[in-house]
Amino acid sequence: MSHRNDALRAARIKAGWRTMEAAAAALQTYGQRFLDDPHFTVSARTWRRWEGNAPGWPPEETGTVLHEALGRWPEDLGFTTPAGWIRPEAHSEEDVKRRTFVSVTAAALMPGPVGSQHVDPALIDYFQQQLEGHYRADMFLGPHDLIGTVSAQYQLIDKLVRSAKGETRRGLLRVGAAYAALVGWLYQDAGDLGASTFWRGITQEIAARSRDPHLVGYSLVNLAQVRTDLSDGHGVIDLCEAALGDDRLFPKVRIMAMQQQAHGASLTGDRTAVDRLIDTAYGLLSRVDDDLPWGNACRRTPGYLEVQRATCYGRLGLGREAESLWSQVLDAVPATARRDRGVYLARHATAAAGAREPERAVEIVREAAVIAAETRSARMIRELSTLERAMRPWHDAPVGRDLAEILAPVNEGS
Repeated sequence: MSHRNDALRAARIKAGWRTMEAAAAALQTYGQRFLDDPHFTVSARTWRRWEGNAPGWPPEETGTVLHEALGRWPEDLGFTTPAGWIRPEAHSEEDVKRRTFVSVTAAALMPGPVGSQHVDPALIDYFQQQLEGHYRADMFLGPHDLIGTVSAQYQLIDKLVRSAKGETRRGLLRVGAAYAALVGWLYQDAGDLGASTFWRGITQEIAARSRDPHLVGYSLVNLAQVRTDLSDGHGVIDLCEAALGDDRLFPKVRIMAMQQQAHGASLTGDRTAVDRLIDTAYGLLSRVDDDLPWGNACRRTPGYLEVQRATCYGRLGLGREAESLWSQVLDAVPATARRDRGVYLARHATAAAGAREPERAVEIVREAAVIAAETRSARMIRELSTLERAMRPWHDAPVGRDLAEILAPVNEGS
């Protein structure tokens, strides 16, 4: 029988149960003690079914024993979750998540009016300098530690906007849109696309109020990023074409829109469009000379456009071409860009698997797994899940077992 439930298999190996027969016996012994029930049984045949193509769903008490023995609930172990099932701890988890979301989004929905106050124009520079610091911190810390800080500063900016006049007000609106975009990105990196979409909407609203065409274009690209994560290629293309329809855009914003549209093209299987868009964006790089504090990845990230091309190639299934590009790109990525490096390594490993080089994929992913466990970036964990799928042809081989061992700390904490 071919093993297909890799999540349960990885948990079994991590627990030290080298065979399915040993796992069934160990779980039965554990369950009899935990439940104080000598009649609790788990047969080797049952365990083999669990690791097969159709693992089904275990009885409630068996699911509880699995959780106690392996530290994970059945839906995290590859079982087919029945409709309407809610694990015992889920209500409290959702309550905490909802309270956090309400607290943070309150920063964007602060009721007014507020008391009038003098707003010094120098505050615009202050918030811009803080923004650059947040971008740097994001590279080191990941999303979870920054969401509260950045959204609180957005709340202060929104309060000041309500009192500011003239150019000061417009300047604060522009920097406020950049802060909202960063909160949206942080939520996207944390894997909460609902909250990210909310903040992307706030970004678009503030950009429109600022009357800044570059920010409006930037806000559309932000929305397209979420559509990319939703695998909606046509939605990505629609939004990027809308942004590029404004001839006033700075080269930097046009580059952002073109590279994001290339991602949309890769989702629709259009390699020709991917190369055309990336190549056209290359022609604009030398013209990027604005002093805007946001959207500077094309200047800050080494090999920025080749990163996008390699990602698109991987999505298109062009394993060897993607693997070759990643080998070149990663040499230029500094250690300080830790989370980005982790994402790129995971994509590189997937490309190596697609090129039928599983041993190289496993060697590449070792560093990415360490970074993913530290930063808890949902984006990186999603890339590692893609790698696991690409490595399925070798899941029974020694290299497959090595991968399961390497990713066990990530899967355990996700």
